Amino acid sequence: MTSSFLQLLRGESTPLYLAPQAGVSESPFRRLCREFGADVVVTEFVSAEGIVRGNQRTLDYLRFDDEERPIGIQIFGADPAAMSEAAAFVTDTFAPDFVDINFGCPVKKVVKRNGGSGCLRDLDLVGRIIRACVRATSLPVTAKIRSGFDEATRDPVAIGLRCQEAGATVLTLHPRTRADMYSGNARWDEIAAVKEALDIPVIGNGDVRSGGDARRMRDETGCDGIMIARGSHGDPWIFKEARAALAGEPLPDSPSVEERFQICIQHARNAVAFEHDPQKAMREFRKHLGWYTKGLPGGKHLRQELFQVTSLHEAEAILEGYLEQHRSEPEGSEFVGAPR
Repeated sequence: MTSSFLQLLRGESTPLYLAPQAGVSESPFRRLCREFGADVVVTEFVSAEGIVRGNQRTLDYLRFDDEERPIGIQIFGADPAAMSEAAAFVTDTFAPDFVDINFGCPVKKVVKRNGGSGCLRDLDLVGRIIRACVRATSLPVTAKIRSGFDEATRDPVAIGLRCQEAGATVLTLHPRTRADMYSGNARWDEIAAVKEALDIPVIGNGDVRSGGDARRMRDETGCDGIMIARGSHGDPWIFKEARAALAGEPLPDSPSVEERFQICIQHARNAVAFEHDPQKAMREFRKHLGWYTKGLPGGKHLRQELFQVTSLHEAEAILEGYLEQHRSEPEGSEFVGAPR
């Protein structure tokens, strides 16, 4: 397990990662992205405290299939002891290929407990957390960071060096601060600076919304891997496009409306099968329905209907009704492409 994960970063091609995203990178979506060419996937980030307490909802986030490998489980928290215990538990219970530490989440409810990017206000704490996890597991321990908590603390090279010194084997950088949230542009030059300063592999993350973006990130930063987050929403085939762009090959055609809906329904069926409660699964899947239908003529009305569905059958019927209307319209009025 371990060797296959690290070997990807030593190969000739640049590995593509699906980013850990709360409420998005569940197992069904991870498997779909793997089908389209994602080389590595990471779970939604999970609370170390929830793992230690044996919270069932938290533990459900950790489930994965062997076909998803190589896969990392991402944990977050501000207590080195709890993080250590969580790292040991996920290693022994789920045996992922690596354990990833979240030092990047900017969400208020996480940061107010000093988790995620909140840790970046105390680099000594960052080091203690990583060392505690390294001692607790035989698996590689990786870290995902932002460039700082705010402009005053913005120093991704210093943060990266602390992570490396503490024992992180791979570092992922999203070059925005916590204060930036998702505004402005990711500063890819900071990825290049971190890559230059560190001896461990560096994964670039931020503003990769197309295959061309992936190629530019690699060429401009020299990063060892590319992590895709929001660019994958409603667009899992971005990995296929990115792989072609990185190889200098012609980009594949975007899926037709029919193909897009087929992928969407496949994703929905897997989501329903994976979740214990089918209605809950469809309620949570509504955001994906919105993303898959962006850019369609009449998409606003279509999404209004889809955001009310409570069953897979309802979603299938609405999409099929849209397709019947779409097929009856003259050529040239079809899908115009989802903005990224």
